[in-house]
Amino acid sequence: MKYVKALIPILIGIACIYYSLTTLNENDIDAIIGSFNNAKYRWVIFGVILGALSHLSRSYRWRYLLEPLGYKISFLNSVLAIFSGYLINYTIPRSGDIARGTIVYKYEKIPLDKAIGTIVAERAIDVLCIGFLIIIGLIINYELISEKLYEASSFINFKLIILILIIGVLIFIYLMRTKNQTYSIITKIQDFFKGLYEGFMIIFKLDNKWLFIFHSIFIWLMYVLMFYVTSLAVSELPELSFATMLISFILASLTIVFTPGGIGAYPLAVQLSLSWFGIGAVSSLSFGWIMWTSQTLMIIIFGGLSLIILPFVNDNKLSNE
Repeated sequence: MKYVKALIPILIGIACIYYSLTTLNENDIDAIIGSFNNAKYRWVIFGVILGALSHLSRSYRWRYLLEPLGYKISFLNSVLAIFSGYLINYTIPRSGDIARGTIVYKYEKIPLDKAIGTIVAERAIDVLCIGFLIIIGLIINYELISEKLYEASSFINFKLIILILIIGVLIFIYLMRTKNQTYSIITKIQDFFKGLYEGFMIIFKLDNKWLFIFHSIFIWLMYVLMFYVTSLAVSELPELSFATMLISFILASLTIVFTPGGIGAYPLAVQLSLSWFGIGAVSSLSFGWIMWTSQTLMIIIFGGLSLIILPFVNDNKLSNE
């Protein structure tokens, strides 16, 4: 079962790539390749720098979570652990979090359970941040979302509603008959919201709570700016308004949860979201792939270097064991 769970995100990514390719003709593919060739790479490099700044800020923020537990991790090890974790996430989603905890256990002697606890709290804060962005996106795009919901409702008929209700009842009956599974699902939901609450409340227990909040805002500001700046690299793409950019950024960011590093799904989410604003499939998909490729290359390079450098910068610690 564990292998199946690990395989599903990879299969989703492959399916997204296959879907993208099958919806494009030869001219579209040539146009996307042309977008890569003609891209203004100064904006891509600028976007990579902003992305790197967000990761450096995340490295600094993590130290604030570890300090109340009595551990002071070096900034360099924090940076190297985070980049290494991001790289490993490209294999199995969230496996990088375990790797990050293992790295600081090995080089900083921080117990694995405590390191993972701070990472869970960090993720809870990130969920709250993206939740806030989603609320802003819903508010400023209220008319568009209402229009899309109205269009979607025209495809829904009475028979479909009945079918969905029947399926829902059958699933409910099945879960009620398998009490252990039902209990497990309910427990996971409770643990999720409990984790969000505990992650949020930990802010008020920090000595540097305002610096922690500053870094949390800075991280997500860099993410948004990175997305916008990279869009300027694609000549065929019209300049994005804040509302357009925010919706596309949110939808694309969510794909990272479901596939390793957002492979396949990230560019597709960019194309889908921009199509709502009347932007062509080829230019939006080109932007999605340029965005994903640039950030992925950054993680591969910095993450790979981090894994290589870690033993050398901690040579003294290892030799003293």
